Amino acid sequence: MTSIDTGKAAAGNPAAPTSAEAAAAFAALRAEIGKAVVGNDTAVMYLVLALLCRGHVLLEGVPGVAKTLLVRALATALDLRHSRVQFTPDLMPADVTGSQIYDPHSAEFTFRDGPVFTNLLLADEINRTPPKTQSALLESMEERQVSVDGRPRPLPDPFVVIATQNPIEQEGTYPLPEAQLDRFLFKVDIHLPDRDDEFRVLQRHAEGFDPRDLAAAGLRPVAGPAHIAAARSAIAGITVRPEVLAYIVDLCRATRAAAAVQHGASTRGATALMSAARALAWLNGRGFVTPDDVKTVAVAALRHRLQLRPEAELDGVTGEQVMASLLHSIPVPV
Repeated sequence: MTSIDTGKAAAGNPAAPTSAEAAAAFAALRAEIGKAVVGNDTAVMYLVLALLCRGHVLLEGVPGVAKTLLVRALATALDLRHSRVQFTPDLMPADVTGSQIYDPHSAEFTFRDGPVFTNLLLADEINRTPPKTQSALLESMEERQVSVDGRPRPLPDPFVVIATQNPIEQEGTYPLPEAQLDRFLFKVDIHLPDRDDEFRVLQRHAEGFDPRDLAAAGLRPVAGPAHIAAARSAIAGITVRPEVLAYIVDLCRATRAAAAVQHGASTRGATALMSAARALAWLNGRGFVTPDDVKTVAVAALRHRLQLRPEAELDGVTGEQVMASLLHSIPVPV
């Protein structure tokens, strides 16, 4: 079963924004999303980084922590289209990608776009659907296109998959294979809010906030596709010194040698870490990457790429713990 909630994309300004204008727009983004979403600043940062890096995000958290609201608020603030697919055991690949529909009037088959033809795709509870349907997203995520009847159909740009999964209820689920996990730039935990944030959520609802009506909450677009394109162009010019590159390489190679790890991060993971660090440096207003940029994004960029040894899993070791240990032990360049 699919549910599509699509926002209208703006035409944009005739003149392309400058890097400074794009930076100002993204600086205003967090405050704009904050009109609807309380807390979750870290998740917002990773979603923005993924958008700038052409990456995808896996959100893990229990139901009811505003994952859907977060995506809708981000789409509204960036003036992007968004769709939501509720993954279920009976969901078919065509329900995601689209299919050929017979038109009796023209006696021809026409292609009907699936919900994947959007800018932000929320794949809700992706581990609830069988591997065949999960794999339908692989080409979309990696190649930015859908092939139906041998014909490739390009997806819009930007295109980001934001998948969610529930870490508690595992009955009737299909865990994502390592090959598909590696397609996600980040894995981000969405935790229950602390007491103050939960109080603010209830206070907003008591004052009449309706999460289904973001316009009434005052949300408006503060950036758009043109700003995203300008930001990506600026990020391509961010400098990464050789010693920082070596730090990234050493960190990724250390994951492969860690005692608790059976298979460590691949070279794709290393390039993903570098891309994320460059985007973070740009958001922080710098023209170069620092080791702190790498350390900030390393856990979210690499932990889901680590396949732990069975005995380590039985001992309760997690990818996050492995990464924290490596970040503490690998020498940091100065």
